[in-house]
Amino acid sequence: MKVKPVRKKRTGHSWLSLKRNKLLYLMILPGFLYFVIFKYLPMGGLIIAFQDYQPFLGIADSPWVGLKHFVRLFTEPTFFMLLSNTLILFALNIVIFFPLPIILALMLNEVQHKLFKSSIQTIIYIPHFMSWVIIVSISYVFMNVDGGVLNEMMAALGMQKISFLTSPEWLRTVYIGQIIWKEIGWSTIIYLAAITVVDTQLYEAAEMDGAGRLRKTWHITLPAIRPIIITLLILKIGHTLDLGFEHMYLLINSLNREVGEIFDTYIYTAGLKNGQLSFSTTVGLFKGVVGLILVILSNKFAKKIGEDGVY
Repeated sequence: MKVKPVRKKRTGHSWLSLKRNKLLYLMILPGFLYFVIFKYLPMGGLIIAFQDYQPFLGIADSPWVGLKHFVRLFTEPTFFMLLSNTLILFALNIVIFFPLPIILALMLNEVQHKLFKSSIQTIIYIPHFMSWVIIVSISYVFMNVDGGVLNEMMAALGMQKISFLTSPEWLRTVYIGQIIWKEIGWSTIIYLAAITVVDTQLYEAAEMDGAGRLRKTWHITLPAIRPIIITLLILKIGHTLDLGFEHMYLLINSLNREVGEIFDTYIYTAGLKNGQLSFSTTVGLFKGVVGLILVILSNKFAKKIGEDGVY
């Protein structure tokens, strides 16, 4: 007769583990509270996307309109303009900006002089801590037609001045250039951290086989940081329709709005300026759902090609 082993309850073990690591859980608490208070609790307000929300009536008494605001969003002529502008800027972000921190991290990894390397890192990190107001203001000083440094230099060389800040043809170039200037240095931190954990014996073995710096970078460093690249790319794809409000709002004006208006700035215009709170919530919900779907699909695709993915 076989005697079944008695399974011990793990409640006591879990409590002891929690008590033993209470300081670690205490460190997690601020981040946990941040997401609960500022990310999950506000999701309850998404219900007004299906209402004709009136602030003086509140959520409970505002009339229900079903999918009325969604039908309006997809049938308005501005929808395709917003979608095309957002997708074009996101594509430029992925194609131009996303690879640059990887290349810069690989270049910094090859610098042997520690003082020079740390100095370069400090210089390229500084713009990240500036607000978009400062970044755009500095760009205005350099690119303004009347007295701008860049335009004055062009005029001195006999070239025609260009209205970088009001011309629709230059808006996207200025937009991507400012993102590169502000974020390229800070974005290298994760890649540099991933490079530091690569086994140095692999480089030594490659050197014995006659591999140079480029071959070691291509065959050792890049494969080692590939999981990080894939993870960050998936997270980036989740922000396809979420490019950020402040940066573009500071750049657009009446002359370049046709190519610069995106969902983020449109939500501000419709929601706060025009008081269409339910409609602006609908636009925000649409952005969030699209981002969630893209993250799930890109994560599945990453797993199909043999990568770990985000989850």
